[in-house]
This record gives sequence, structure tokens and C-alpha cells, in this order.
Amino acid sequence: MNSTVIYIGKDEQLTAYFTRILEGVLSEPVLFMNSCEQAKQWLYLHPEEKFTIILCERNSFESDICDLKDKKRNFPYLYIILITKDLTPDERSLYLSNGINDVLSPTVNSETLRWFFHFIKKYKPKQRNSREVRPFPINSYKIPFLKRCFDIIFSSVALILLLPIMIVIALAIRIESKGPVLYASKRAGSNYCIFDFWKFRSMYINSDQKLKEIKNRNQYSSNDTEFGYNGHIHERKDVNISEINDDFFLVGDDCVISEKEFILKSHKEKENSFVKIEKDPRITKVGCFIRKYSLDELPQLFNVLKGDMSIVGNRPLPLYEAELLTHDNDIERFIAAAGLTGLWQVEKRGIGGKLSAYERKQLDIYYARNYSVWFDLKIIFRTFTAFIQKEDV
Repeated sequence: MNSTVIYIGKDEQLTAYFTRILEGVLSEPVLFMNSCEQAKQWLYLHPEEKFTIILCERNSFESDICDLKDKKRNFPYLYIILITKDLTPDERSLYLSNGINDVLSPTVNSETLRWFFHFIKKYKPKQRNSREVRPFPINSYKIPFLKRCFDIIFSSVALILLLPIMIVIALAIRIESKGPVLYASKRAGSNYCIFDFWKFRSMYINSDQKLKEIKNRNQYSSNDTEFGYNGHIHERKDVNISEINDDFFLVGDDCVISEKEFILKSHKEKENSFVKIEKDPRITKVGCFIRKYSLDELPQLFNVLKGDMSIVGNRPLPLYEAELLTHDNDIERFIAAAGLTGLWQVEKRGIGGKLSAYERKQLDIYYARNYSVWFDLKIIFRTFTAFIQKEDV
């Protein structure tokens, strides 16, 4: 497929250099323009050009980002190459996230440029055609009609009956510590749909920011040595690559790690995807009480009434946990309703909280595969027998 190539820039020496090497690399003529606005006008006048390559000299960051967003919004099939050198990792990331497809050095030679254009022209049309193909419909989970009717009736009656208790809890939380009475966090429910998950606040404010400090208390965590991972990550500025003994290693913007260590580290993070802290110091006194009797969960009845959740299902997960459960062996847990209570709570809740991440995922998957109305009723009945937590988590 033939393509139009546009060069945008005002640097005379740089323009002359690219004029010379582009003439030797490309069979079609190159359009040289002084500004992005001029290029934009040309693109509007030639709507038949569905594949255009733009080479643009770097200007100020603010003007570049503004021009990039405008081009990508109006001409989504452009392939934009930034001509620059000495980009920092943060700058490179920002340029790429705002529409730049690639970066070229101002001193690139003709051989490299020839290979570069060969790759773009071979790959880009295929990419564009694949986007034009209508995506294959994917079946998503939908709460069954009878289950949804039960959720509406149960949550409505429960909210009416429990309203006085909820008012008392709200007053106690407000008296003990500053901050909002209710706490909303983003959770991933069925089909990975994200929603605001409501609870009574049981922790001091800004507790999320302190999670990294106490993550070593996570009851689902495993020792690094259990996976053979020894934490050998080298700061890039302090390491000589030639001195690394490993046959294969990965080089990042700020670190160097052997391929084996990286695989083991990734495996460890996926296995420890759930977070539950024993004797969490972030919890208030009122929070300890309402957590012990599961009263902090009462506002989730509004989530149930709204349809974000069901009374029975798999626990909706914080986003940092859900993003680690995208493997084929884990994803099936999301093909079920997000629930106020569920199978893993009634199976293990009263046994000191000692539940491995693997066991919990298997219980979630079992529920997704074996849902029935009678199974839900059985879990609800068992929930009342496991109502009081014995663990301090």
C-alpha cells in the first residue's frame, strides 16, 4: 500500500538532512510543511488518504502534546514519528501515551530509515484493517432474573429493618475519628466491571497510603524463597551489564534484572494477589467492633439494590488485586455475580482466617461453575452461622 509522507519542521539544517536521505529511501515524494496547522489543513483536503506517515520535529512539550491530541482525534490512522534525542523515560512515556507511535534520532542513517519505513508500511495497513473488522461478540455474565428479584426484595427489606443500627454506627464513627462515615473504593465485580463499593469507614483516614508499610503482614503472602526469588534487582546506574553472570537479563529504564528472577517475581506477585492484614494498625476501635460483626458491610445493600452486586457471589476485588487475576486459570471467578457474601466466606471465615490465595480462588471458581438458587440459599443460611469473625483481619 502506497502512503503519503509528511515532514513537519522549521530547522533548516535538519530539514535539509532529511530531504536528502528521504529522497534516497522513498520512491514517492515527501511533503515538507512548516507547521502542524498546515499539515492539518492538507489532511482535511485529502480525506481519501487513510494511511499517512508524519515526521515532526520536537518543539516545546506543551505545544507538541496539544498538536498530538488534535491529530489523533481528527485523524486516528496517522502514524506519527517524533524526531528528537535525549528523551527522559517520563517524557517518552508521555509522548507515547498522547499519540506518538515512534521516535527517530535526528542523526538516523539512510539504511536504518529504509528498514524503518519498510516495517511501518508492512505492519500499519494490517493493523488498520484489523481495527475495521467487527469484533467477535463476547458473552458477558448477567444476573439471572430470579436472583435479581431476590436481591431487590432482600436488600430493600434489610435496609428498612437495619436503618436504626446504621444510624448508630454512623454516629459512633463520626465521634471517634475525623473523616467521612462511608468509605467508597473502586472494585472489580463480574465481567471486570468497576463500581464504587460502599462500606462503613473502619480505618483512620489515608489508610490506603500506608498499605505498603504493612504489606508484609498479608496473610496471603508467601516467602520469596518459596518461589526461589531472591530479590536480585540491580539499580541501572550502579551496575555494569558485562559483570552480570546470568545468560539472559532484562534492562529497564532504572533497573536490570535477570530473566529468571523476573519470571519468579511475576509468579510471586500473581500468587499473592489477595491482601488481608492481620492485626491491622490502621483500624479504629469502632472499626474493630463493626468488622467483627460484619456491620461495616451493611452499606453494600445499596450496591445490591443498585445492581452492582448480588446478595451471594464472589467478593468484588480492589483494582490492584483484580489486575493480577487475568490469567486463564483465574479469570473464571469473574464470570459470576459480585456478592455481599459468598462461598469462601462461609467455608473458611471461622477458621482463624488462614486461607491460601489458591484455595480462595478455587472456591470462587467453584461457585461460578455451580451456581443455583438452592446453592445461594445454602450459602445465606451458612452465613448466619459464620456471622461473627474469629480472626482479627
